[in-house]
Amino acid sequence: MTIQKLSIIIPAYNEGNTIHLILDKIKEVNLVNDIQKEIIIVNDCSKDNTELAIATYQQANPDINIQYFKHEVNKGKGAALHTGISKATGEYLIIQDADLEYDPAEYNDLLKPVVSGFADVVYGSRFMGSNPHRILFFWHTIGNRWLTFASNMFSNLNLTDMETCYKLFNTQMIQGIPLTEKRFGFEPEVTIKISRIPKIRIYEVGISYYGRTYEEGKKIGWKDGVRAIFCILKYGLFKAR
Repeated sequence: MTIQKLSIIIPAYNEGNTIHLILDKIKEVNLVNDIQKEIIIVNDCSKDNTELAIATYQQANPDINIQYFKHEVNKGKGAALHTGISKATGEYLIIQDADLEYDPAEYNDLLKPVVSGFADVVYGSRFMGSNPHRILFFWHTIGNRWLTFASNMFSNLNLTDMETCYKLFNTQMIQGIPLTEKRFGFEPEVTIKISRIPKIRIYEVGISYYGRTYEEGKKIGWKDGVRAIFCILKYGLFKAR
């Protein structure tokens, strides 16, 4: 498939202090084959100055294709992703957190298996390759690996990082999947459901990871891990839609 446009889905919640920095990084990226960028920001009812920061950035950068949407009540990251996915018009889309944990300069690494004609879906793994990875939480790493292992058991995949933010999807495929998880259960739900598409071609590439501490704004906690386990069982064992 020829890709003319990549939709970049950014769920944002209280990221007013940093969202301009990630947008600058996206702006600097030149995608392979002159692929154009469509940035879709979904503000999940932030309580800070996120909306003002985005509006200011749009005014200062009228040449960038930024589509802005806002939830009037806080619904969760998964719900913000549902909104962004539904609005995407590119042939492919990628998920980008509004913080600085992931590097947009690596979009082309994820696009390579697609533009070469091998992949429909590409995950960016924080646990493979030689790119830089910030050293942070031991138990988070163990939890991520265990959740990936459990997800692989039900999806029959051999991913190394199911919980990664960087997921590149064929837009038509992902828009055709009914997604229901409104918070961090999005990751296991979408992984298990997309693995069931007949003849789906899923690849994985190593990426960098510049993780944040909780003081720096990290939001995921142990309750989200419990929910992820529930979702793996729900969508894997019981094949819920």
